[in-house]
This record gives sequence, C-alpha cells and structure tokens, in this order.
Amino acid sequence: MAHFAVLNDSNVVTAVNVVADADCLDGDGNESEAVGIAFCESLWGSGTYKQTSYNNRIRKQYAVVGGTYDASANQFVKIQPYASWTLNSDNDWVAPIAKPSDSDSVLYGWNETLYQSDNTKGWESKLITNPS
Repeated sequence: MAHFAVLNDSNVVTAVNVVADADCLDGDGNESEAVGIAFCESLWGSGTYKQTSYNNRIRKQYAVVGGTYDASANQFVKIQPYASWTLNSDNDWVAPIAKPSDSDSVLYGWNETLYQSDNTKGWESKLITNPS
C-alpha cells in the first residue's frame, strides 16, 4: 500500500490517504509518486499530495495529521509534543534539557508541568510494575 499526505496551504498535513501500490505504477510497472498523485487527484480532487512511508523510508518520517511538511528539507515533521520542546536542524523535536544519562536502564517521561514550574527539571522516572 502507498500512503499520500494531503497538505493545506500552510503545509500542514490534513489527511493521509492509502492507495493500492498498483495505482502508483507507471507504464513500465515502476512505482511513481507522480502517478500516485494523479490517482489521488482523480479520487479526491486537486490539492497538494506528498508520498509518505510508515517505515520512514520516504521524507524522513511518516506524515501525521496535524504535523507539517518542510518543503526546503523535503521532510515531514511530527507534531510538537510539548510547548517547551524545540525543533532541531534535523527536524526532530528536542526537550529543553537532556534526558538523564541512565536512560538506558531507567524509563523516563517528560513532565511539562514540572518543567514550567522549574526549568531545571522535566524528566521523571516512570515505575514499571508487574501486574499480579
């Protein structure tokens, strides 16, 4: 299956449509984004369509509704997860403070309320318990 993001005039993803791979093949049987876009337009009308891939092999990462498309980098950008996080040069959202160095052995989650009350804090360890 092929996936095509629909973009509004501000390059915000408004939908992600799924079409059969066969509907994206050119006359030689090769996958073609242009053919897939033409197919999308035949179904949903004219608009801005960009192919995306759920396994992140096209345009950095899978497009999500509410996310954006960075035309200059030709990449999709996920939705900002927290108000304090910023976009880095790789189009990834990063926390204002680094995750603790023991994050390989401890599960941490971001707490925006904690960060807003004290901007030296934000990461909280999360307990994992075994259900009995």
